Amino acid sequence: MPTPIDLIALDLDGTLLAPDETISSRNRAAIAAALSGGIRVVLVTGRGVDTPIRVSRELGLNLPVICCHGALTKDFGANRTLVHIPVPLVHAKPMIEFAERESLPLAVYVEEFFYRLEGSEMYMEDMRGPAWREVASFREILSEPPTFIRFLGQRSVERMQREFGDLPLAFRYETWGDFVECAILNREASKRNALAQLCADFQIPADRVLAIGDSRNDVPMLRWAGVGVAMGNALPEVREMVRHVTAANDRDGVALAIERFALPTAKKSA
Repeated sequence: MPTPIDLIALDLDGTLLAPDETISSRNRAAIAAALSGGIRVVLVTGRGVDTPIRVSRELGLNLPVICCHGALTKDFGANRTLVHIPVPLVHAKPMIEFAERESLPLAVYVEEFFYRLEGSEMYMEDMRGPAWREVASFREILSEPPTFIRFLGQRSVERMQREFGDLPLAFRYETWGDFVECAILNREASKRNALAQLCADFQIPADRVLAIGDSRNDVPMLRWAGVGVAMGNALPEVREMVRHVTAANDRDGVALAIERFALPTAKKSA
């Protein structure tokens, strides 16, 4: 008999969110059914704080959000930071100063706020909203270590690799069609580590966790969970590294995985 699921961990982009950033009615219904059955649901995302908090409230979730690729865990109900693992300033400062000096597209995340230079080109759709700030120079925010740094575009990523690729940091690469970006984090920061810590706090063992994601940075989390599920729209290399694969994010893949692995009374043929 399969081990019951006590917690569901969901990535956002390419997973819970459809390509137009909406959440399907079937995904909503599956999450509501899980919550009604006493299963906890947590969002685990590379995004900053604002979107996962908004989505959590919209879905009626009450767990902290894991965001910024696992570098920040926020209890939004109590407005309290539970875990923050920033990039050491000794490494972050020269990288940011280099990017500004060379006019490389860059975003800098400092807990709940995210910064770009005034007049900089907006590369990604998630670089909008009230949490974003424009600064005349990144020197304005370099008094504290950033949560993570995001180099945007092929030229920016390649220059960063040549200058700083040997630093003792974590480099998370993602491709979106022809676009490439790299998020740079503390080596201790990851979705897997943050989820494992949250589950330990709630005394939930890994084998009672269902995790669903689509990106390379999701793979350690998917392999740690008792049931790890890759989205049908994930890269082939991601799907090959995970035991289970569901439908794509525009085909209710999250709902199908929840119905199959967490809701024993659901119709398996759905």
